[in-house]
Amino acid sequence: MSNSTETRDPTYTPRDATPTRRFPVREIVLFGALLAAILAVYALMGAAYSTRMLVEAACYAILALGLTIQWGYAGQFNAGVMGFVALGGFCAMLFSVPVNDAFWGTELPGELGRVLLYGVAATFLVVGASRLDRLGVPKKLRTLITVVLALVLYLMIISQLREVTSQIQSQAGFVGGFGLPAWVGWIMGGALAGGVGYFIGHVCLGLRSDYLAIATLGIAEIIKAFLKNSDWLTRGTATVSPLPWPTPGPAEIGFTLSRAVYLSFTAVVIAVIFFLLHRAYHAPWGRMIRAIRDNEVSAAAMGKDINKRRLEIFVLGCILMGLGGGMLGTFNSLFDPQGYLPLNHTFLVLVMVILGGPGNNLGTIFGAVAVYIIWIMSEPLALFLMQLAVSFGEGVFGWDAPSNLDSRALQARVLVIGMLITLVLRFAPKGLLPEKIAHHS
Repeated sequence: MSNSTETRDPTYTPRDATPTRRFPVREIVLFGALLAAILAVYALMGAAYSTRMLVEAACYAILALGLTIQWGYAGQFNAGVMGFVALGGFCAMLFSVPVNDAFWGTELPGELGRVLLYGVAATFLVVGASRLDRLGVPKKLRTLITVVLALVLYLMIISQLREVTSQIQSQAGFVGGFGLPAWVGWIMGGALAGGVGYFIGHVCLGLRSDYLAIATLGIAEIIKAFLKNSDWLTRGTATVSPLPWPTPGPAEIGFTLSRAVYLSFTAVVIAVIFFLLHRAYHAPWGRMIRAIRDNEVSAAAMGKDINKRRLEIFVLGCILMGLGGGMLGTFNSLFDPQGYLPLNHTFLVLVMVILGGPGNNLGTIFGAVAVYIIWIMSEPLALFLMQLAVSFGEGVFGWDAPSNLDSRALQARVLVIGMLITLVLRFAPKGLLPEKIAHHS
């Protein structure tokens, strides 16, 4: 044993072994201001309106948590949040809507299942053809065979699918649902979004961040177009309503109380997600993900599987987006593929994460609630200011009042959010609650 070890003071404690904890002044001030804003909304707009706003803000908080772990934890910029939200809403509709006897009582389910089995078999054939090079087939010939086979099988199956779906639309309207509890649809929405994210990750995660954003944006539009044009599956532009709630609805206990119960249910889900993400962030897995984000080359040199970990975090974020999309669709009690817009379901979520702080779970929840309040309340406040200006102009200058004040006030949302994001990027580029980086001396 060395002399330094023998003479070491047994009461000595390394500096980084007992990290000092600062008093969370910023968090208390920000959440206090947010609480004051919520109380002001309740006083101005009433309990029913304000509770509905909080429920929708809570659902958006789940979407923002999904984006913050992709962007904040791993540096993956996902510009296709809308697509995963739509998948969650679709599953919430499919699994909770009552069974359509006009469809299931005929031979149409068997015909549809047969075509889908053909599609699965065709997929396996194409995948097998893509690996013919392992049997000694030249790569160029393998590629030609794969492309030709995929094209032929696609044309054969799509023609059969169109025949079946046209019969479904003419005889039953659409396939209907499974009549299961709404929470089953939420879980399946998260699973479907995660599965689609797994496929996208295999194709796109090798791209740089800007190309990944473009790819996810395009895939989100493809998902929306599919849901919009699949009348046999989603009723397309005709929409599906009402969607049953997992909690007592307005017809049973009234608008305000039913929304309050739904809000409590959503708050429990957020608390569970926050707890799990907090544990993961401070676990070795979270440190490894952040190490890959900060220095991918060094992480690879330490033996970390970069592609596998990046895929894990991307799929996890997609699962949360699908879950939040399902809860939001169920609360609105409506599935409308046209209602999913990049502005509302991608850009707004991005602003929430930027305002709160990418990589900070608590900041993301704060940003989600704060931005959604600003988004919702900017319309009535803008309308009030416009009406005030019109009254002043009519009384003093004799101006004629414009007839489209409501639509102009609605557009004020975009102006206010644009000003908000500009101010945040200028004065707090890391968010109001930035990610806490541990420093060890």
